[in-house]
Amino acid sequence: MRTFGLMKRAWSRLRALGSRKPAPVVTAVQQEETPDAAPAPASVAPPRREKRKLREYFHLKRLDTYLITKFIASYFFSIALIITIVVVFDINEKVDNFMEHDAPVSKIITEYYVNYIPYIANMFSPLFVFISVIFFTSNLADNSEIIAMQSCGMSFNRLIRPYFIAAAFIALLNFTLSTYVIPQGNKKRIDFEDQYVKKKKSEFVTNIQLEVDDGVVAYIERYETSRSTGYNFSLDKFRGKQLVSHLTASSLRYDDEKENLWHIRDYTLRTMDGQNERMTRGVMMDSIIDMSPEDFLLLKGQQETMTSPQLRHYIEKQKQRGVGNLKVFEIEYHKRIAASFASFVLTLIGLSLSSRKIKGGMGVNLGIGLVLSFGYILFQSLSATFSASGNMPSWVAVWLPNVVFSFIALYLYLYKAPR
Repeated sequence: MRTFGLMKRAWSRLRALGSRKPAPVVTAVQQEETPDAAPAPASVAPPRREKRKLREYFHLKRLDTYLITKFIASYFFSIALIITIVVVFDINEKVDNFMEHDAPVSKIITEYYVNYIPYIANMFSPLFVFISVIFFTSNLADNSEIIAMQSCGMSFNRLIRPYFIAAAFIALLNFTLSTYVIPQGNKKRIDFEDQYVKKKKSEFVTNIQLEVDDGVVAYIERYETSRSTGYNFSLDKFRGKQLVSHLTASSLRYDDEKENLWHIRDYTLRTMDGQNERMTRGVMMDSIIDMSPEDFLLLKGQQETMTSPQLRHYIEKQKQRGVGNLKVFEIEYHKRIAASFASFVLTLIGLSLSSRKIKGGMGVNLGIGLVLSFGYILFQSLSATFSASGNMPSWVAVWLPNVVFSFIALYLYLYKAPR
């Protein structure tokens, strides 16, 4: 019976094969007879390797966008969170001064806090960068997203790329704000503080001496800012080492409407030509002298109200005149560049610390990150203070924290980052 069943199934299969119609064969003669017939379109599949490369390219592009968006969103979220707390404490501290000096609410908002918030945000931008990197990278590590990236073949060096793209965006934004935008707002903020919080401007300055031109030296014994007037003024002109003219005056007043115009009162002009000397006296004389009160009035925070081109021009001009004590202005100029570069250093440190999944999770990473970020800010402040009061060059003091923390970032990158 079993043999009969096998034979029956074999016979049925043979009958099925025999009942099939043979496929039509298209010969060369048939093709010639039907020239108008359109050939069937041939579907050529793309090579598998090119298709895989194209898919991988778009996949990595989406991943880069995802990481960059997370980085920047965390950065602005941390700014909003911390700035809110800072503003609340600042209002609590200054509310008595606002009420005492009858400060209008509109000016408090538009002239003070609108300019105060970008100033504080840019000042502590390295802290915000560090916190945001550690915050969202620790979340990625806790959710095993970084492990999934590495299991798909992504190296740690490839992971750094979107982080550095976001850090470059933040660095460019901070540099633009600190160089051109925030100094304009600082003028309004400082003027508001001088009027409604407490006076910080110098009322007078004494013993001013500076070279206003080649071989021309000016001296003012006392200058009062309230009257824009200086007293016991002298102007000496030299040709080589020989004195050729000597101007003295009891007072001079600066014209705020015209640049470098001074009104000189009760003057005496002595002109020397070899053995001959001529003396001229007068009551009033107007003279263009290449100096202004800003050249010798060093107000607190004055360097923060200048854009970087203005700072560079001011430093070069004062050095040509022989004015000393320019460290504060030089530190401010170099700090704006160094603070932008710090975004890359702190991003690498934060990524190397928080990209590994560890016991304790985000809390441990945030704790280490806060210690390092506050250490960076403290180191930056101390080096700037030592430079302003000592002999350390300004650019060395400003860039020293970046150099030290660059070595820390390199160590963490080589020995602590996941591979």
